[in-house]
Amino acid sequence: MRKRYYGWIQRTHIFRRDEFECTDCGYLADAPYAVCPYCGEPKDGTKYDPSWIDELEEIDMILDDD
Repeated sequence: MRKRYYGWIQRTHIFRRDEFECTDCGYLADAPYAVCPYCGEPKDGTKYDPSWIDELEEIDMILDDD
């Protein structure tokens, strides 16, 4: 069985600030706090989600004039 991660998932964006999503309740915070401000669960770190790559692909499709 795979161990569940309890922490923050950092979502990086191109034209806006990074978001940190709580893995317990889904709360979106502006920073990786030691305890989630919404559900009160302690956090043990951050995992990185490179969502900016998907955003860059979408921008590239819009700007592509072929």
